[in-house]
Amino acid sequence: MALSQPRADYDRTLMAWLANFDAHWHEIADRYNERTRRMFRYYLSVCAGAFRARDLQLWQVVYSHRRDGRYDAPR
Repeated sequence: MALSQPRADYDRTLMAWLANFDAHWHEIADRYNERTRRMFRYYLSVCAGAFRARDLQLWQVVYSHRRDGRYDAPR
């Protein structure tokens, strides 16, 4: 099992998602209400702020077969 932690600037990814969401809202607005839009914007913003404040972490766990005394991710 290998553990990795992303760089501390993961908030930039969340802010890019938010910008993309805002830029394309008009494409999905007829399926969702304004409350849903506000909640999703709030969620992305709060998560970005928590990463920026280093109050939140994201971990990725990768499980792989053991090969010759080491762990390799499948290619």
